[in-house]
Amino acid sequence: MKEIVETLRKIEQNYKLFQQQQFTFVRALEHTREEARDLNRPVSSITQVQCYKDHHCFNSTDRRILNMFICICNDLRNLCQKLETVHSGDSVAKGLLEKCKMLLNDSNDLTAIRATYPHAVVNYLSLDEARNRYGGVVSLIPIVIDTMKDWITYTKRQLLYTASHGRTTSKKETPTAQTPKKETPTAQTPPVHFAARPSTSNKHTARLQEKDFQKYLCENQRPQQKAPWRPPGKHP
Repeated sequence: MKEIVETLRKIEQNYKLFQQQQFTFVRALEHTREEARDLNRPVSSITQVQCYKDHHCFNSTDRRILNMFICICNDLRNLCQKLETVHSGDSVAKGLLEKCKMLLNDSNDLTAIRATYPHAVVNYLSLDEARNRYGGVVSLIPIVIDTMKDWITYTKRQLLYTASHGRTTSKKETPTAQTPKKETPTAQTPPVHFAARPSTSNKHTARLQEKDFQKYLCENQRPQQKAPWRPPGKHP
């Protein structure tokens, strides 16, 4: 999953560079459409951009920016295939992947898609350009990147939930036989009383200890000597 996140981050960085040159991209499409005498229909697919670059592009700047768009689309397509192999996921994850695959299809019609807030790519176009020519093609990459981010976020949550649920289940299924059980007395095994009566030898030892202690007291205690009597009054 870390590798997928890092790959998408690099693609997003390349797209930011491309987005800064959107005006150049639109002008390149204008030039190649004029060369192809194809000004009436909108730019509606990746195949159409590829065709303009391969057969109707005679400017190095135009070729570079058109090639940049196609390379980003190819990188996203390869990442989409990698997402499938890493984690197939449930119906939600599969639906997000199918959306990416459909959008990145070479012949998919892009005329109806529009990138919305927080993306402002459509706002940089004139009304006619956005509605009739380039609104779909400039919206393709940001929509696919957002969809892949949604896939990653959803899949991470599902994996964390599965892992935490598995730990909870394993704790519940831990056998309780490891904790020692108290044995209940039966007819065959009489109960064991740990607080048993002291034996005769213990009693004899206790008496000897007490006798020695009394002897010690008699030998070591001395009578307290009283001070000599003095008449009441002041004494030096």
